[in-house]
Amino acid sequence: MSLVLAGCAVGPDFKRPATEAPALFRGQSAEGDRSVADLAWWDLYKDPRLEELIQTALVNGYDARIAAARVVEARAIAAQVHGQRFPAIGYEANADRGRNAVLGNPYPSSIASTSSGFDGYLGAAWELDLWGRVRRLDEAARAQYLATEEGRRAVLLSLVSDVATAYYELLELDEELAIARSATESFGESLKLFTRQLEGGVASRLDTASAEAAMATSAARIPELERQIAAKENQISVLVGANPGPVVRGARLADQAAPPEVPAGLPSALLERRPDVREAEYAARAADAGIGVTVGGFLPRIGLSAILGAVSPQLNQVTSRSAGLWSIGAQATGPVFQGGGLHGQYEQAKAAWEVAKLQYQLAALNAFGDVANALASRQRLAEVREQEERAVAAYAEAVTLSTQRYAAGKASYFEVIQAQQQLFPAEVALAQTRRDQFTVVVQLYKALGGGWKLADAAWTKSGGQ
Repeated sequence: MSLVLAGCAVGPDFKRPATEAPALFRGQSAEGDRSVADLAWWDLYKDPRLEELIQTALVNGYDARIAAARVVEARAIAAQVHGQRFPAIGYEANADRGRNAVLGNPYPSSIASTSSGFDGYLGAAWELDLWGRVRRLDEAARAQYLATEEGRRAVLLSLVSDVATAYYELLELDEELAIARSATESFGESLKLFTRQLEGGVASRLDTASAEAAMATSAARIPELERQIAAKENQISVLVGANPGPVVRGARLADQAAPPEVPAGLPSALLERRPDVREAEYAARAADAGIGVTVGGFLPRIGLSAILGAVSPQLNQVTSRSAGLWSIGAQATGPVFQGGGLHGQYEQAKAAWEVAKLQYQLAALNAFGDVANALASRQRLAEVREQEERAVAAYAEAVTLSTQRYAAGKASYFEVIQAQQQLFPAEVALAQTRRDQFTVVVQLYKALGGGWKLADAAWTKSGGQ
């Protein structure tokens, strides 16, 4: 009984698996514990249309609804297991009338008779958890439930990130479409210029053929980009739980507010913030408790039972003292020989714990890597964008000058076509880098476990609500 009073339970007590968190993320300067993960998602994404899409996805998206249903299921399972820690109380009542039988049991007699019978009683049964087997079951079920809770938060964070990423990709495709149309128009203007020169006997058919080919090549990009835009719109529609269809945009990509320069925070805090890491930790806790459950299988189970009720051949006599019945008992069951079955269960539980421990350590390592990658990308993309902006400005000037020189008869068609063919890919590359600068912030926010301060209900509230 001292074991019960002390609250001891068989099996090892859980200790978080060891991880080697770096002092700082790779490429990170000392910036304190402040982190972009402290922000709510609506403080990060400033486009009102994007906020609306994320809000809709969190409320109506099937990923979020499935994750919520799994939490309800896990909570119910945990409640079932927790109930095993308390006595089970039930009741039973019977009434019958029969020949040579009482309450359904044969009652042989030398003289056949017809009789009635009535009984009713309360019964109670309880496993005396001396070794803590039931407590380990309860611990494992609760850890599995909490892991599901963290899994839900991971789904919400992923959903926010997926919608934001798809939205920025959609805006970038809009930019590419505008560039393709502008390029087609520009090549068309060159074709008109070359055609006039050809009709005047100044240019050759080679000039017009080259311009026509460049215009057709650029025009062919338009339907392909329109296809990609439709597919991206359909993706966003499904994420928000709607039928595939058009998506209303907010500001153009080039007009979006610049991503905030918020520090990443300390790597050690990542283990407390990132939901998939916390989910892996709770899974490891459940596996650790599972070892105690199997250890309890080697020991005897002691149960208590009690019955209180009444039995009588006459219904009006059921409440009399002579009709009363009661019983108190105890029983013990335990293994003697299982052919190695119990030992196998124990070894299986230890192996499951080892797997869960390694999965937690891998989740933590992946988390450190995700943050380091996002930080490196964010730092380098600014440099890339600066150089691409210079290239676009230079190519645009080259197009203007080469067109003027060709019209004045000082340059060949090749200069004009070459300048145009260099400008438009450079504009596309710049649009893609702008997109990447926004999506890398999305990746960093997800990698850091963004929104970890938000209560569950707060996830579906926008900044203005």
